[in-house]
Amino acid sequence: MGQQQLNLPEYQLKTKKEAGKTKVFDFIRKKWIVLTPEEWVRQSFIHYLVEECSYPASKIGVEVSVHINQKALRADAVVYDSYGDVVMLLEFKAPSVSITETVFSQIADYNTKIGAQYLLISNGMTHYCASVATKGISLMDSIPVYNEIIIPNTAK
Repeated sequence: MGQQQLNLPEYQLKTKKEAGKTKVFDFIRKKWIVLTPEEWVRQSFIHYLVEECSYPASKIGVEVSVHINQKALRADAVVYDSYGDVVMLLEFKAPSVSITETVFSQIADYNTKIGAQYLLISNGMTHYCASVATKGISLMDSIPVYNEIIIPNTAK
């Protein structure tokens, strides 16, 4: 397929050539998307969450609209709990893009509107997951499985 090997298990993503462009089937949105390096990371990481971390595909939203200061932005992906609340906000970058303080600021800005308890950033090579609490943001040692991120929300 010509895409860079990522620091994730390798998944057999459905691809096709159309009008000279490679497209990938997004199984969440159920449509074909142009396969950019960032999309390669997003699709691979979402497969990782579903297949390795037991995230239900039905609880993942891709390119979700977020309004910040009257400006419409799109979150790369979100994870919902069983109440329909966003519990995790995800930001993906191409493998060639370093994850910098600017990237963390971007996801933190989005989260001021969304209020997710977890933030996840990946460029396919390096992955960061953080929990958000009133005391601040704490980096986690690993990517939690779905049941670990929704258990605190069951007390609603």
